[in-house]
Amino acid sequence: MPETRDDPMTLPADLPKPVDDGAADHLQNSRVPDVPLPATDGRTVSLATVNSGRVVVYAYPRTGRPGEGPLVEDWDLIPGARGCTPETCAFRDHHAEIRATGAEVFGLSTQDTAYQQELVQRLHLPFAILSDAQLKLTRAWRLPVFEAAGQTLLRRLTMVIRNGQVEQVWYPVFPPDRHADEVLAWLRDHPADG
Repeated sequence: MPETRDDPMTLPADLPKPVDDGAADHLQNSRVPDVPLPATDGRTVSLATVNSGRVVVYAYPRTGRPGEGPLVEDWDLIPGARGCTPETCAFRDHHAEIRATGAEVFGLSTQDTAYQQELVQRLHLPFAILSDAQLKLTRAWRLPVFEAAGQTLLRRLTMVIRNGQVEQVWYPVFPPDRHADEVLAWLRDHPADG
């Protein structure tokens, strides 16, 4: 399939790689703030109190919709901005394997729930996406962000949470389309009962 800049599933070969600016250093071993967030499956979820063993939370800037252009003209030039849909599809495709390690999966963005629900339906996601449109968790936890077109967007990062505490952080995440493989490998190498 030829590479096109308009296809959200195809990542251009020349995407700039994000650098670790230290903005997520404080998250390793941190306690998760008890901030309830709306989920696309109708629940209200606080990552501090999810009672399912481990939780994988992958945070991403924003997903687009078919036929919709990028948020800003130079979107592909923002390190780490492009790749939300391929990353989400990879977590979808590895969902059963991640669940088999005992972990629950959530996506997290600052888009509103209605926008996220379209994504869940279109991509047939077996997990919920959490909305921090009010930036309550983002501010309480000082999650790394950037601004584009007047919107505050999360920088791409992933955390494994266990009993309300962060066990593992990946930041920055690159390339996003292969990141779910990395998370799955870590979960298998670090069993929850080990």
